[in-house]
Amino acid sequence: MVPDRSPPILEVRGLNVYYGASHALQGVDLTLTSGILSVVGRNGMGKTTLCKAIMGMVPSSGSIRLAGQEVRGRSSAEVARMGVGYVPQGRRLWRSLTVDEHLRMVAAGHDGPWSVERVYAAFPRLAERRGNGGGQLSGGESQMLAIGRALLLNPRLLVMDEPTEGLAPVIVAQVEEMLIRLAEEGQHVLVIEQNIGVACEVAPEVAIMVNGRIDRMLDSGQLAADRDLQQRLLGVGRHAHDEDPVAEPSSKDEPVAAPASSVAKVYVSNPTIPTRWSAPTPVRVIEGAARTSSTGRPATPQEELRPLAAPGEAVVLVAGTLDTKGAELRYMRDIVRSHGLAVRLVDLSTSGAHSGAEVPAHQIAAFHPRGASGVFTSDRGESVAGMTLAFERWIARQSGIAGMLSAGGSGGTAMVAPAMRRLPVGVPKLIVSTVASGNVRQYVGASDITVMHAVADVAGLNAITRRVLANAAHAMAGMAAARTAIPEGLPPVGITMFGVTTPCVQRLSAALAKDHEPLVFHATGIGGAAMEALVDQGLVGAVVDLTTTEVADRMMGGVFPASDDRFGAIIRRRIPYVGSVGALDMVNFAAPDTVPERYRGRTLYRHNPHITLMRTTAEECAAMGTWIGERLNQMEAVRFLLPEHGVSALDAPGQPFHDPTARRALYDALARTVREGASRRVVRVPAHINDEAFATAVLAAFRELHGTTQRRRAG
Repeated sequence: MVPDRSPPILEVRGLNVYYGASHALQGVDLTLTSGILSVVGRNGMGKTTLCKAIMGMVPSSGSIRLAGQEVRGRSSAEVARMGVGYVPQGRRLWRSLTVDEHLRMVAAGHDGPWSVERVYAAFPRLAERRGNGGGQLSGGESQMLAIGRALLLNPRLLVMDEPTEGLAPVIVAQVEEMLIRLAEEGQHVLVIEQNIGVACEVAPEVAIMVNGRIDRMLDSGQLAADRDLQQRLLGVGRHAHDEDPVAEPSSKDEPVAAPASSVAKVYVSNPTIPTRWSAPTPVRVIEGAARTSSTGRPATPQEELRPLAAPGEAVVLVAGTLDTKGAELRYMRDIVRSHGLAVRLVDLSTSGAHSGAEVPAHQIAAFHPRGASGVFTSDRGESVAGMTLAFERWIARQSGIAGMLSAGGSGGTAMVAPAMRRLPVGVPKLIVSTVASGNVRQYVGASDITVMHAVADVAGLNAITRRVLANAAHAMAGMAAARTAIPEGLPPVGITMFGVTTPCVQRLSAALAKDHEPLVFHATGIGGAAMEALVDQGLVGAVVDLTTTEVADRMMGGVFPASDDRFGAIIRRRIPYVGSVGALDMVNFAAPDTVPERYRGRTLYRHNPHITLMRTTAEECAAMGTWIGERLNQMEAVRFLLPEHGVSALDAPGQPFHDPTARRALYDALARTVREGASRRVVRVPAHINDEAFATAVLAAFRELHGTTQRRRAG
């Protein structure tokens, strides 16, 4: 992969601000390369002044660069036009304007991924309150509106000053989740925050501001776990009234004895407030309302932050529910370890029992948005869902993983699969599962997870399970040991293909192979998702999405459907997009007798004994054109090519799917929907999609956006 040599999204150097004789900012140095950076500090340390200086609201000296471009000395309006959105402390809404008027006033004249409709989708509460004035909103609703207003500028950088100030805890959690989601979608955010929990949760690093300077940069996990450090730097953390303080050792030779971890039930005798007429609460109701509480000693910061591996070391994770699959997981762990590999056992149990794993369940549970309380509940389904989310979030923060191995039934498989999908392609991932012989798409998704059939249930070690589990462990050891860095090569380009667009893809691949490494994805629903997963991971930075046929199956109920997130990675990563309408003339079904009754009488084509194709109508083509066009409007640089003489091998004169009327409906819908400009163009080409002339036009569009490059991909 080509190293990213682009300048940081925000670079502040030697920034000084004076209020009269008061030196508010004293040579601030700060860099946000990408994603989210939190800045925390006590009151009066200069955090809000930093925001105002970035926005050009106060005179300053020094340097403030946005993606390499100097912004210091410009007016606030100029800074906003350059791509900086600002959510000020206190929201600053107009009381006389409705929610909808706030948003549409800002949206006018700003094209990009964020629209009023997308803001309403991101904040459904605002959609419900669209007719209310700015003075009629709650604190949480006001903050949502302030954030949505800033996003409508489609900023490259979002500056947020105290976004959770004065909000109820439930609204704070919503804002926190929203910030994490924005970062996952590629938005860069500078967060000024006094809530240490929020600051540490949303950003991998936290800048500590003291007396107008950036005192230090800390890993957010380290700061979140070390209350003494919080107290020392920020005046928060452990207080005199904290319950059960951890006693200090009386000497180096007398370590404090840790009480055993245990789980207790907390009962409430009156789950509902009683009145003088209330009947006694039945025991079964009290039992059902009881909650689980862990009485064990919290882990120390050193325990919580113990790294997975030593510097330069890579470890294999063996993950699962040790309270029910302990013998099987430890059996596989021992085999992997016998190969000389470092192994860590990760416990995903929701019972709260002690397991002895290197990574205990409570450490994973702490990564749930609500903490351990979101995992250790009285409802088993809620607990499993909570642990699944916590494990996925935990994995996203780890490094040095050489592979992941697991074993379980449907529940265990569903619990580890999302975390495995978070790992990059090429990191070995293997699940021994009882569901392996069925449809595993919901578990594997677009990743390279290997699912091995357990044959017998994973319910103890016996003659069968030992063989299967041993094979899995040896396979994982072999994959982890043999895994090497990706060799140097040309930058990859993802290309989507179907059998009926193969000639065009072959011409493109041959032409692009001079300076790119073509990766061809079969557009069978998972193909497009796999390509976009690599885009999301930063492994693919260029695409030629020639064959978008998965959209037809998505909208008409075919067997190869795209997900609702089709094109989402392109939008999030903001990479140039070259695409076309390949095979949108067809919907895929299985054998002829599986075609839904509502489609009987339509034009069908038997591709093979197992696949039946259905020609899309003009109305269906128009609907697809509108849906695709709306997604294209959210991209930054687009060349979308329309072959006027046919979109597949079956859409040509004399072929069964030749239908100029349907094709025209598709193209007219795209023309009506796409907001064209210098960076976003729909190009009509007087050729068939498999003609050499069309491949030449696609190649020219690709060169226009990417140029001719001989850069090498880093290992």
